[in-house]
Amino acid sequence: MTSPTIPLSPAQARDRLLGLRGVLFDLDGVLTPTADVHMVAWSRLFTPFLEDQGVSPSYSDADYFKYIDGKPRYDGVRSLLASRGITLPDGDPTDAPTQDTVCGLGNRKNAAFNETLAEEGVTPYPGSIAFLDYVVAAGLQVAVVTSSRNGELTLAAAGIRGRFETLVDGNLAAERGLAGKPAPDTYRLGAELLGLTAAECVVVEDAESGVQAGRAGDFGLVLGVDRGVGAHILLDAGADIVVSDLDELVPQPPELSTSPETAPQEATA
Repeated sequence: MTSPTIPLSPAQARDRLLGLRGVLFDLDGVLTPTADVHMVAWSRLFTPFLEDQGVSPSYSDADYFKYIDGKPRYDGVRSLLASRGITLPDGDPTDAPTQDTVCGLGNRKNAAFNETLAEEGVTPYPGSIAFLDYVVAAGLQVAVVTSSRNGELTLAAAGIRGRFETLVDGNLAAERGLAGKPAPDTYRLGAELLGLTAAECVVVEDAESGVQAGRAGDFGLVLGVDRGVGAHILLDAGADIVVSDLDELVPQPPELSTSPETAPQEATA
């Protein structure tokens, strides 16, 4: 039995990070809180669907983290259906959202996502932007690697599309015939497009499947961000360190202190 890896401290993780050359960011839940939007959209899909099927247990947020989070959309559909013993034909990506096929349900979820995003908008995590500024200032290259086919839309809605020249999303993965997370293929492509090797890059992920992808790809550092899945789960999946917010790895300026020599003297009469 393999002994569990001791997580890195923030200082150790930062030192290793600065010895690398590229940062590969997941999008939903790492840069933007669109994981919340996705959770709402999946609930809008599966809560009524499972009720109509007369299947229990009913859909819950725990299902999202266990079966869906981080996976390509149609894989998430298959995984959730399998958890309830439901088998549907795959259908085709062109299926209408009203069709009860894997692709039809996936397209129904995508329509719900777009509706929810339009209703609620999205603002990037301030801590993630601080971390992005820090690594770019340190000379590291950056890219976004997401399973979502809405990567362009989400980055644009968050106002940060221009911060990333390289984007690997679900559309590009499909064009290249790449397996989705937890396979490391999309992250390897992200590194390749930056002209780097996996060992020269850090993977930043909030999903168990994404952390597994980073570990399977032998990346230089796997950084987990706990947005609800649980730090222990991300560590068990292979994260070198788990933080609750990325600004935990951004050095803070030293606090100004007042020494006796520099303290202002009281005026004398």
